[in-house]
Amino acid sequence: MNFALKIWRQKNSQTPGSFVDYKADNIPAEASFLEMLDIVNEELVLRNEEPIAFDSDCREGICGMCSLVINGVPHGTGKAKTTCQLYMRRFKSGDTIWIEPFRARAFPVIKDLAVDRNAFDRIIEGGGYISARAGSAPDANSLPVPKPDADLSMEAAACIGCGACVAACPNSSAMLFVAAKEERNKKIEK
Repeated sequence: MNFALKIWRQKNSQTPGSFVDYKADNIPAEASFLEMLDIVNEELVLRNEEPIAFDSDCREGICGMCSLVINGVPHGTGKAKTTCQLYMRRFKSGDTIWIEPFRARAFPVIKDLAVDRNAFDRIIEGGGYISARAGSAPDANSLPVPKPDADLSMEAAACIGCGACVAACPNSSAMLFVAAKEERNKKIEK
């Protein structure tokens, strides 16, 4: 498979970035999106060009490090998956694919597609909270919950802390939450 890529390149957080055109040729359909970026980087290194910086860790869909926006959607299109679980067979050969880092003030760009996740990670480590009192939790057996609703609830609870909710939040409330926590943490550290 062959693709035209428009990849966000940015030298560092102080330098403005822009989209740069790349070709990804002879990509196996069974390659994951991150493997496709590895193949592109191997070609760049062979041409003595600087490889594209991007985050990844487990490549098993459980770490949440692959903070990419693909064609305007965090982690790309599809339900309940991360970038490393997005396979190139979901695209058509010849497609143009736009790749950029998460766009949220709380995730400043370090370089290219790599973002600083420290603010978000501190919230997750702290357990995250809201200040609205909602009363105590009802007894688990007092309200029968239909099985499909319980299953859906368990799916929603399977957060891996990737931050896609922050990058995708249409009214920016998640971004404000994380940014506010980051500002609070900065004041505490001083």
